[in-house]
Amino acid sequence: MKLTLGFSPCPNDTFIFDAMIHHKIDTEGLTFDVLYEDVESLNHKTFDGALDISKLSFHAYAYALEKYVLLDAGSALGFGVGPLLICKKKELVHQVLQGRKEQGDSDLKVAIPGRYTTANFLLGLALPQLQNKEILVFSEIEPALLNEQVDLGLIIHENRFTYQEKGLHKVIDLGDFWEKETGSPIPLGGIVIKRDIPDDIKKKVNRILRRSVEYAFAHPNDGIDFIRQHAQEMSEEVMYKHIELYVNKYSFDLEQEGRRAVQVMFEKAQQLNLIPRIEKKLFLS
Repeated sequence: MKLTLGFSPCPNDTFIFDAMIHHKIDTEGLTFDVLYEDVESLNHKTFDGALDISKLSFHAYAYALEKYVLLDAGSALGFGVGPLLICKKKELVHQVLQGRKEQGDSDLKVAIPGRYTTANFLLGLALPQLQNKEILVFSEIEPALLNEQVDLGLIIHENRFTYQEKGLHKVIDLGDFWEKETGSPIPLGGIVIKRDIPDDIKKKVNRILRRSVEYAFAHPNDGIDFIRQHAQEMSEEVMYKHIELYVNKYSFDLEQEGRRAVQVMFEKAQQLNLIPRIEKKLFLS
């Protein structure tokens, strides 16, 4: 049986999916047609039901629940892994944080990596006064800041390791904000599968994905060529920092702690009317 699979070309995704799509492990008779897209593109593809299996932002999952259910394996959660809001002009750090206290609207323009990203959801929780947003592909946000096309930038992925080298400044770590608010790890992205796929296939995919994560941890250098192929001009050091940050115990299995973190996010979002009412079960079983 062949299934369509979409995931981001970022190092953590290529790391965990390498063994699965290249048949380095037992895939129990399944094969995969792979699509590589940035996470916001994948979010929209799940809204359309275009893929059998897909990576998506947890924020976007609220809008894809009718068609998809979350697998226990493959998720990106953790402490100290959140998106960062950054700026070029250092004086904006105080201005933004002061505006947070005063809760006044701001006309500062902020570049975000997508409306449905978890990063944008967290920005809305922490700094609701920032409403003047421009959507850019995540890799275009730093250049937009450096060229002063925008005042602030919301960065994800590997950019959190390199922004200081470019003379940019951190305004707030939204992961740190979330952790202080909830005491939970921050849910960033998960792997979902179509609800109308038979249950035995859903469980098979979950087993295969967990096996792929286990293989990646047991053979961390085995997929380096595949990871580098999709990592643009990223150094090997940054690639592995990225993987160490986003691939952890929750990538093997959400378990009770990971599931609670996802539920807390959805409950808080519903209380603030940031997402639709949840009427489907969130988890595979």
